[in-house]
Parts: sequence; C-alpha cells; structure tokens
Amino acid sequence: MKPAPFAYLRPSTLEEALAALAGEQGAKVLAGGQSLVPLLSMRLAAPSMLVDINALPGLGDVTCDASGVRVGALARHAEVLASVAAAEVQPLLAMALSHVAHPTIRNRGTTVGSLVHADAAAEMPMVLQLLGGSVDVASVRGRRTIPAAELFAGPLESTLAHDEIAVEASFPALPAGAGVAFQEIARRHGDYALVGVAALVETDGDDVTRVRLGFVSVSDVPVVVDVTDAVRDPAGDPAARALAELEPADDIHATAAYRAHLVKVLVPKVLAAATDHARQGKDA
Repeated sequence: MKPAPFAYLRPSTLEEALAALAGEQGAKVLAGGQSLVPLLSMRLAAPSMLVDINALPGLGDVTCDASGVRVGALARHAEVLASVAAAEVQPLLAMALSHVAHPTIRNRGTTVGSLVHADAAAEMPMVLQLLGGSVDVASVRGRRTIPAAELFAGPLESTLAHDEIAVEASFPALPAGAGVAFQEIARRHGDYALVGVAALVETDGDDVTRVRLGFVSVSDVPVVVDVTDAVRDPAGDPAARALAELEPADDIHATAAYRAHLVKVLVPKVLAAATDHARQGKDA
C-alpha cells in the first residue's frame, strides 16, 4: 500500500521547522523515519505534511559529562551505541541499544524519535523512564523540558503538542555505587521483545538501598516498579511485586500468561546481574 498524499518540507533552520508545524495542524516530523514511514505505508498515519528535520544543524550530537548523556534529535541509534563515553557514563544505554532492531535500522533510526513514538515494545522509552530522564522540546512558544514520568500518555502517544519538536533527550549518569542490567526475550534477536526487563540497583556499602525495574512489552506504556522492599525482605518476591503493578496482555505474539511467566524468569536474572555490576563498581 502507498502512503496517502502529503506535502513535504525540508527546512534549514529550527525556526522554519517550528513555524511550519505551527501553521499546519496535520503536519508530522520526519527524522529517522523507521517508525513513521511504515505507518504511512500502511495508512495508519496520514499527515497533511511531513517536516523533514534532517537538514537542521546542531541536533546530531551525543554529549557526555558527569551528569549524564544528552542525545540530539538526529543522533542515530548506532551513533549512541558506538559512543564509548556514553557507555561509561550510563552503561544501560549500550545494554539496551544493542537489542534495538537490526544494524540497518539502527543506522537510520533516531533514539529521540523512538522516545516520542512512545512504543511500550521499544527499549529506549523504558530506559528513559527507569533512569528518570527527560526530553527537551521546542515550539514557536519557546522550550520546555518533559520529565520521563510525564512523557508517555498512552499506547503510541506522547505528551508533545502537535507543533513541538523533541530536540534532545537527557539520560542521567549511573550514580556511584549503582549497577544496571538488561535482558529481553524475542523470537529472533532484533525483533520486538516478547518481554524485556532492566534493573537499576543502588547500594551503600554492602547494603542495597533502592531497586527499580523497567519493563518492555508488558503493559501498553513503559512501566517502572520499585521493588526495594521485596529485595530487602529475605522472603520477598520481586517478580510477584512487579506483576502486581503490571498488566500483561494477550496479542498475536504472546499470551498474557506467557508474558507473566517471562517476567518471573527474567527478573531474578537482571537483579543478580545489576547487583553484581554495582558491587564491581564499588570494588574497582
């Protein structure tokens, strides 16, 4: 199937792009296109105009410092994955990005585009939510920062206004004494996960002080669950604690019962790996 007809604009400045979006209610932003173009082809999206931002300057950087990693709107998944500095500042980025689709798609798809596409079956929205990151957006009205906790409104729905462009995402650095881990199960590596789980474990000496889990492909939005009490309790069950807040659903890929089973399988593994990671850092 071919896309419905649309106008096309390739602005050379951010101001031009924002003005175009403000003036056209049905316009959509095109960056990597790895999510949008299939929707166009299946006519699940029919924008009146595509505003191609690939010619905009200054949006392709990946910058790192002690506070975290900042990813520009045009930075490709492959560029973030290849950044040694980004992996050092926040190791969960590389852990998760290595599971995003396939190299050809990572070479074109953008990390920020994946975030605002808000697919709960994608890895990066969950990573931003688990780490407590944020997205900076711009419009003709100015700029604002959207915390991850306020970004995901529903299935494939973010809280960006129609005339806003996400210009940068911020992923906080791994705190001292903390560790992370990520695992997912897919039919084939690079396919959408049947279930994915990430863990962020914070420690103080030998004590575990905080434990949070993030889930991919379990609920219809990225979900993070604090399981600290269940981890600190010798009789606690972190997977059961997480499932009490999750809503696994049936679809053509897996049943809700199977997804719940995978949560029970993956949670102990990622918790053990993240705890080991935290303690290795402490001993380094």
